[in-house]
Amino acid sequence: MKSRSLKLREAHKSSGAASFCSILWDLRAQHLLTSSSNDLSICIHDPLLPSNSPQILRHHRDGVTALALSPNSTCLASGSIDHSVKLYKFPGGEFQTNVTRFTLPIRVISFNRSGSILAAAGDDEGIKLINTIDGSIARVLKGHKGSVTGLAFDPNGEYLASVDSIGTVIQWELHSGTALHILKGIAPDTGSDLSVLNVLSWSPDGETLAVPGLRNDVVMYDRDTAEKLFSLRGDHVQPICFLSWSPNGKYMATAGLDRQILIWDVDQRQDIDRQKFDDRICCMAWKPNGNALAVIDVMGKYGVWESAVPSSMKSPTEDVPSLQSKNSNGLLLFDEDEQEPSASGSLSDLGEDSHGESEPPSRKRLRKQSTYDEDINDDLLSSLPKVESRKKASHSHKESLNNGNEGLKSTSARLKMQEAFQPGATPVQPGKRRFLCYNMLGSITTIEHDGYSHIEIDFHDTGSGPRVPAMTDYFGFTMASLNEHGSVFANPCKGEKNMSTLMYRPFSTWANNSEWSMRFEQEEVKVVALGSAWVAAMTSLNFLRIFTDGGLQRYVISLDGPVVTASGFKDELAVVTHASHCLPSNDQMLEFRVFNISNGTQPLKGHLPLTPGSCLTWFGFSEEGQLSSYDSKGVLRVFTNQFGGSWLPLFSASKEKAEENYWVAGLNMNKLFCIVCKSPDLFPPVMPKPVLTLLDLSFPLATSDLGAETLENEFILKNMHLLQIQQRIEEMAAAGLDTTSLDDEAFNVETALDRCILRLIASCCNGDKIVRATELVKLLSLEKSVKGAIKLVTALKLPNLAERFNSILEERLLNETSRPATLPLTSSNHDACTTPDVVTSKFLTSIQSSKPSQPVIPLPSPQLSSPLFAKKGKLQEGAKVGNEKVEQRRTAIVENIGKVKSLAEVKSIEDVMNQGEASIGEIKNGAVNQRPSNPFAKSSSNQEKSSLFDAIKKMKKVDETGKR
Repeated sequence: MKSRSLKLREAHKSSGAASFCSILWDLRAQHLLTSSSNDLSICIHDPLLPSNSPQILRHHRDGVTALALSPNSTCLASGSIDHSVKLYKFPGGEFQTNVTRFTLPIRVISFNRSGSILAAAGDDEGIKLINTIDGSIARVLKGHKGSVTGLAFDPNGEYLASVDSIGTVIQWELHSGTALHILKGIAPDTGSDLSVLNVLSWSPDGETLAVPGLRNDVVMYDRDTAEKLFSLRGDHVQPICFLSWSPNGKYMATAGLDRQILIWDVDQRQDIDRQKFDDRICCMAWKPNGNALAVIDVMGKYGVWESAVPSSMKSPTEDVPSLQSKNSNGLLLFDEDEQEPSASGSLSDLGEDSHGESEPPSRKRLRKQSTYDEDINDDLLSSLPKVESRKKASHSHKESLNNGNEGLKSTSARLKMQEAFQPGATPVQPGKRRFLCYNMLGSITTIEHDGYSHIEIDFHDTGSGPRVPAMTDYFGFTMASLNEHGSVFANPCKGEKNMSTLMYRPFSTWANNSEWSMRFEQEEVKVVALGSAWVAAMTSLNFLRIFTDGGLQRYVISLDGPVVTASGFKDELAVVTHASHCLPSNDQMLEFRVFNISNGTQPLKGHLPLTPGSCLTWFGFSEEGQLSSYDSKGVLRVFTNQFGGSWLPLFSASKEKAEENYWVAGLNMNKLFCIVCKSPDLFPPVMPKPVLTLLDLSFPLATSDLGAETLENEFILKNMHLLQIQQRIEEMAAAGLDTTSLDDEAFNVETALDRCILRLIASCCNGDKIVRATELVKLLSLEKSVKGAIKLVTALKLPNLAERFNSILEERLLNETSRPATLPLTSSNHDACTTPDVVTSKFLTSIQSSKPSQPVIPLPSPQLSSPLFAKKGKLQEGAKVGNEKVEQRRTAIVENIGKVKSLAEVKSIEDVMNQGEASIGEIKNGAVNQRPSNPFAKSSSNQEKSSLFDAIKKMKKVDETGKR
């Protein structure tokens, strides 16, 4: 076999002494990272331009002994002789935090396959499992007698393998934290030479564990039984000090103390190529997307061995095992089980919308699927799958082979239900300030420092909000809620003695010591909410606990399922819970309930819709009190009472910029208030202070044959807006409050709605959609709007349509004047006056019923507008004129239509409305007045009804007098 020469380039100065050096590729092979235990810097090289100066990261105080990149290459970890483990953003290299410290030097660090757990070990006793999401120590594994020099996570998420300097290998079960197999003395004893470290590595498919042997070989051990399978033994004349699997697991590179590298065909158990060097190679890394091997020696010199595998053989990146190909976004590797969307930005390697997949049978046995959740903490560690007996697993595989595909179905990955979250909160970022709460009123932020946290409350409007002093938090609060009266905080359980705590702080009070707290034993607060004079906490026992703002325990209610989130608004509390397990399609099954705390009632309950494959990311009320939700697919929905209670999709992020994510803060009738985050960030930092962005609400309409989606969207939104105003008027009227201002607002919305309809009518006429134009003219509310529509179609030279519009107007006038003169007077909440009117009665019936024949377009509420073409408060004056005046107006309408000769006379829709009113004139003292009601709406009060009927009576009397 021909030996080739590879020239190495200096990356770190050695000072003449051997050191342990590390080398890594990033996910896309765009960067090479190197470090040395004799150098406190980390170098990031450009492999395409090796002559360029590398980027230097210098944050350690002593030599860097270990490097690790998260699988999606967004987070870099480093361990050092200075006892610290640090995290950086990658590839930028910005320092993030000291994630943990040891009392002795660190020798090895390793990420799990999703990047949410970092294992670190060294000369200290114990292996620390660190949750990279919040920096907490999830578990410490103890069992080694010597320094731990090698760590490897099982690709399936069940095991962690470790090796120490005296040659002992331990296989840990992550579910229980116990040592499943302890293999003593199977690897070389490296002694006191710190430039030589024992290593070990799982095969990419997770079937075998490779460990340097005692006979200058590599020994392969079975994944579940830890039995020796075979060994790779060739031309190494001294012990192997490093080994690395190719991405597809077909090849392995081994480096020995004999200063040579061998490339092995693992299946054939033969070495296929080799390379000799001047100094000992201490670390290697296969290129993730090519046939190349990066190496570095003990003197800090590195290089790339191109075509490490002969070109005549299969590429080392061909047929990579499926465990590594489950990558929904091209950047991130996922566990086989469903991962929840990450809320920790670039430091978290969790992804969104990954779907569970069943793993194909192994060559040796059908293993039980791993349900290892990478968002690890004490609770999640306890929820890891228990691993069956190794012999039993092998027997199960044989049975599954006999049963065909039935075995696969029985081992399908279990889908994960969404965890509880606090609206407006951001996840923990070690060393950084984060939001406990962010809403339309203000924000609550916290940062941990030396075992306690510093909490600040800020209001967006500093002039109106109270000045709240900063607070020192010794409880470790992780969630909060804020309103104009006070703030509430809560923390989860931390161990057996540290119970979950709920604390409320009012902003202003007449009494001293108004702050209060509650503690919960064997129960954990999951979500908190605030309202007017009440505080709510949802707990892990599926309890809803209601307290008064003075601290009185008022109600304890059992919820139907595990809580997801909650939000409060005045007297109303909305709670979202799981209705059932996830569907096979991976859809979350959620339901919502709205409680009225002051009345002790539950006015609303129903299913909470989500976009398929998404999860809920925000839930709350609009400024007007409309219940709203936002999911991870970027769809905003608002609840309406229409059609028996429905959710309307009012915004879709898919129609906005693809490179932006939107973190919702709140909304009103017209705008969505959010903070724009550049992808892949899902949430904003506290500093610099985020800026709210206002986005227009819009329905996800289909592409219309008219090409007037903007007008159609405006039409539906204004109808919805009008409905909301009418509902508020009804509520205020029922409470005996003055509704004059809302009446004026409703009239303005009706006017704007008519302008929109007239534009749609013009588009329909231009697009030859005559039937649609006729449907639209029936939706006009104001008399002058209908007259404007007649002028419009006449100017467009559509006489037949003008005649039809005129007939519709005459029919309305006739129906209005032919109403029965006597009807019983009832209270203001009477349903409606029952008349034989063909058009009006039909409209009133359709708006009150929820039958399928009901129009899809949201219609105004049935109890706001005054009778057809009559403005509130002026009916008595109009009732003095008889039917003769009405007939004169009809004649005037027809005569004025003939005066419009061409479209040039119509300059705008507003001109049409104004000209229609000016040319025909107003009836100053007639039964017909300026403001018609919405044709789909009932009278808002029976006073208007009685006034109409009195007017009709008087008109009939005038008519009878004329005949006599």
